[in-house]
Amino acid sequence: MADENDQAQWGAEGGGGVNEFGDFSGGMAGWDDGGGAGADGASERILNQDEIDSLLGFDLSGDGSEDRTGIRAIINSALVSYERLPMLEIVFDRLVRLMTTSLRNFTSDNVEVSLDNISSIRFGDYLNSIPLPAILAVFRAEELDNYGLLTVDSNLIYSIVDVLLGGRRGTAAMRIEGRPYTTIERVLVQRMIEVVLHDLKSAFEPLHPVAFSLDRLETNPRFAAIARPANAAILVKLRIDMEDRGGRIELLLPYATLEPIRKMLLQQFMGEKFGRDNIWEGHLATELWTTQMEVRAVLDEQQLPLSRVLNMQVGDTLMLNATPDSLVELRAGAIPLTRGRMGRRNHSIAIRAEAPLTPAAKKAVQKLK
Repeated sequence: MADENDQAQWGAEGGGGVNEFGDFSGGMAGWDDGGGAGADGASERILNQDEIDSLLGFDLSGDGSEDRTGIRAIINSALVSYERLPMLEIVFDRLVRLMTTSLRNFTSDNVEVSLDNISSIRFGDYLNSIPLPAILAVFRAEELDNYGLLTVDSNLIYSIVDVLLGGRRGTAAMRIEGRPYTTIERVLVQRMIEVVLHDLKSAFEPLHPVAFSLDRLETNPRFAAIARPANAAILVKLRIDMEDRGGRIELLLPYATLEPIRKMLLQQFMGEKFGRDNIWEGHLATELWTTQMEVRAVLDEQQLPLSRVLNMQVGDTLMLNATPDSLVELRAGAIPLTRGRMGRRNHSIAIRAEAPLTPAAKKAVQKLK
């Protein structure tokens, strides 16, 4: 009976009081929908979707080129950074200067080219981030025996067409959605891409001669797969402004394409030349001028049997195939330098050079440069 009275009293009071665990907070009226926090506020809070995405490092709104955090940063930790290739930034800075001049000549308009950023990205992430519609140009690096990708966005396509066909200045290029690019538009954009590839060749010229040739134009990223989705690549974003018109060009070079010239891209940039230090070159040239080198004057050479050489005695005479007017060959080690005539200067025997340097000597000197 005592239990029944206690239960009746419990219901009359609306479930107030403290249970056997000592953490009850006043019935259903005190229930907290936001997280179930108790009287002491020590209950764990539930993460929302934004906090979960931040923890995992996945941002669906980004293009995959920004710095990753969380678990995504750990996944991409094996991705090589372009900062380990210091010469690459110098090459693209040179490309910007060349494109500014060439595109001005191409469009007969005031063109400004700027380098937005250089980043490392996986090829599959880049294909998924390309804003459509766009024109994708697949080009081949002949000496490197691999491919690259150049993307022209729709704003720049319509701006180039408008400029080349005599569009009025001060008005934005008309953009028509929902239709494919016409043949005229593709041809005009192809001409611009060829100009950019020629400038890219000139930008790489001081480092290593590379010829870039246009392979094909695509509008579907699935048909422009030049590498595996997980492969790393360098992404260069260039901004092209023509007064109130313009757009963006994105240049993608897989690391497999740059691998043959990786050692050249690792060198430091000093002075006004690629990978060369003028101060060190001057010091090296000074030291070479003061270096002592042994030069031999060869009058004649003969091949004799070993038995005759072993039987030679003091006083034996060797007949040489040389006369007082024969030319004497000068050698540095095993490399023939030049030829001259033997004579006398003061109290010393001298050789006067009468022939230019031999091809073997010129080749040896060129290896030292």
